[in-house]
Amino acid sequence: MIKLDDTDKDILKYLQQDAKLTTKELAGRLNLSPTPVYERIRRLENEGAIMKYVAIVDREKVGKDLMVLCNIRLKEHEKEAGGNFVREIITMPEVLECLNISGDYDFQLKVVVSDMREYQSFIMNKLASLENIGSTQSIFVMGEIKNETAHLPK
Repeated sequence: MIKLDDTDKDILKYLQQDAKLTTKELAGRLNLSPTPVYERIRRLENEGAIMKYVAIVDREKVGKDLMVLCNIRLKEHEKEAGGNFVREIITMPEVLECLNISGDYDFQLKVVVSDMREYQSFIMNKLASLENIGSTQSIFVMGEIKNETAHLPK
């Protein structure tokens, strides 16, 4: 775990709200000069607190209207079999998230596609081609109530 002081936490908070803030703008909000702010940002990046900077795209505006939570149960749970599944899943652009979960299923995928036809193709041509799939369950998302990417440190 990385040790964060209040200024580090404020930097993370501001960057999660707007990653395009310049060092000068950030320094102004923090009442600091740009150089120490720049150094702190680089340290947070180098230590892995800041993993990457991204643009959050409105999926519906780019034609990806269908979101599905796909639960997957593996047939085999050996390290190699699970590793093969993970290596394949992370290459699939339709899969936004892959969570290793407990309970009746082993993994939950967040899949985003344009429509039911594309999801059917994903299931039949990609997911079904994986050797270790025991069973799947598809949950179709009717609406998103909260969708946040920021998790601000306290």
